[in-house]
Amino acid sequence: MTEEPMKRPARVVVADDQTVVREGIVMLLGLLPGIEVVGAAGDGDEAVRLVAELAPDVVLMDLRMPRCDGVEATRQIRAGYPGTQVVVLTTFADDASLFPALRAGARGYLTKDAGGDEIVRAVESVLSGDAGLSPSIQRRLLERLSEPEPQPASGPAEPPDGLTAREAEVLVLIAEGLTNQEIARALHVSTATVKTHINNLFAKTGLKDRAQAVRYAYGKGLVRPPAS
Repeated sequence: MTEEPMKRPARVVVADDQTVVREGIVMLLGLLPGIEVVGAAGDGDEAVRLVAELAPDVVLMDLRMPRCDGVEATRQIRAGYPGTQVVVLTTFADDASLFPALRAGARGYLTKDAGGDEIVRAVESVLSGDAGLSPSIQRRLLERLSEPEPQPASGPAEPPDGLTAREAEVLVLIAEGLTNQEIARALHVSTATVKTHINNLFAKTGLKDRAQAVRYAYGKGLVRPPAS
């Protein structure tokens, strides 16, 4: 009788800016069957660098990190290293976090209260070509798909904090998960012009990164989730 070859463990990089949380996740993963942690990153830039260096199968990605947040890091990894899948592992399950991450290319989305078995299932799912979503996230996606389309506003609202109409438009596109290049194509302007608009709107609003911009856009009503 021929023995089946042993299945290679999934090679995983962990990305989280909080040292205690990151080390705790690495320790937990080290106890799980079928997973080998090959690297740990403290921000999105480092996560992208480790993917380029180590070619892991999966990155467990936090979303809200300094310098380069998890959404932008996910977008860069999926564009440059399609052999690496991304599973978001975050505290947040709100629409402003969930949908930009999925649009950026994340194949899985878990909250940090997920157990070890759930993490293993998510990793196995994304490596087999399926989505690795927690039950609560699956329910939210189904609810979102079943909700009616939002009705258009009765009239144009004045952009907040002194933003111009074009800056507000760029902010909405950021909240929808578009890259600078995609925004430039959508607005028929150059990428340099988009960067100028982003710098201006960040200066006016005090925002520091795209994750904050997404929350700001929802908080100011520039982007509205469908009514539940």
